[in-house]
Amino acid sequence: MKIRVYYEDTDMGGVVYHSNYLNFCERARSDAFFQKGTTPVLENGHFFARKLTAEYLKSAKLGDLLEVRNEILSIKAASFDLVQRVYRDEIKIFEMQITLVYVTFEGKPQKIDTNTKELILSLFES
Repeated sequence: MKIRVYYEDTDMGGVVYHSNYLNFCERARSDAFFQKGTTPVLENGHFFARKLTAEYLKSAKLGDLLEVRNEILSIKAASFDLVQRVYRDEIKIFEMQITLVYVTFEGKPQKIDTNTKELILSLFES
């Protein structure tokens, strides 16, 4: 997914705020669902972030065109691990690993059913 850096994403010096890289990654995850004609809120539940680690490599600046690339690492019974990388041109500037848990609408973890597993794999195949 391509994302343009706007003024609202930056500090007064035109450098992207550290937390906005998380927002860019969230948009890319959601957009993967939208491109398949669905949303991250599925028939039986949705996903929430349980754990993440982030590495800031270089700064993005006002006007930059960034690309977020998603790669599935593993799928477990009720969660999956994803790595998301943000590039400016072909230079990696940010990387995040995130664990997303599949929960009911009441917030209880639930097993990822076969259809949902196939959807996840189709969304984030490398």
